[in-house]
Amino acid sequence: MRDFQDKENALTIEGRNAVIEAIRSGRSIDKIFILDGCQDGPISTIRKEAKKAGIMIKFVARDRLDQISETGVHQGVIAYAAAYDYAEIDDIFELAAEQGEAPFVILLDNIEDPHNLGAIIRTANIAGAHGVIIPKNRAAGLTATVAKTSAGALNYTPVVKVTNMARTIDELKERGMWFVCADMDGTTMYDLDLKGSIGLVIGNEGSGVSKLVRQKCDMVASIPMKGQINSLNASVACGVLAYEIVRQRG
Repeated sequence: MRDFQDKENALTIEGRNAVIEAIRSGRSIDKIFILDGCQDGPISTIRKEAKKAGIMIKFVARDRLDQISETGVHQGVIAYAAAYDYAEIDDIFELAAEQGEAPFVILLDNIEDPHNLGAIIRTANIAGAHGVIIPKNRAAGLTATVAKTSAGALNYTPVVKVTNMARTIDELKERGMWFVCADMDGTTMYDLDLKGSIGLVIGNEGSGVSKLVRQKCDMVASIPMKGQINSLNASVACGVLAYEIVRQRG
């Protein structure tokens, strides 16, 4: 029986770093399953943090963990938690205000691979972005794989789901934001002014940024490429451009 997992809105959190950060962030966790006999450093940390938080721990055989796992890479630990709640646009602006910074948001135009989504959320957190915006349809949502790949960043970075990305950009422009999207035919990123209240738009893994969303952007940025191929993984492209924004923001 996958008791808590079968409840509505339940989520598995898999991987040592992801579980540690989920506990430390104060997420509502019902139970943690740990591989029987596993007692290394990260597992000891999980046990201590879980004890402080009053979270139940159950030691199980590997086949039990494999049965529960949704990612196939659980690293000997899986937590059952309430599903991640999507944030609101206002949460992003409130976070920026709390930090005394101009809003920096990453918008994903139909990213389908949950590994890419998780990696981008991780990059967003490390680069100091105040939130990530994803579309409701034809895109990856907040799954166990996303949580695992984000390495705990999902506990700290607001993720907003919207019905219409182009309309959302219009609404954010009314709040003083400028937008730059990634495209190989754009202006070299070093030649653009990416300071201030900025939204970085990353397109679909295959087709890139959609025509309508691209038309809504104020700037189109390209990444200098010196090799024999002329494309980057979506999450890598996001990381490169996000850190150019970090550099310019100082």
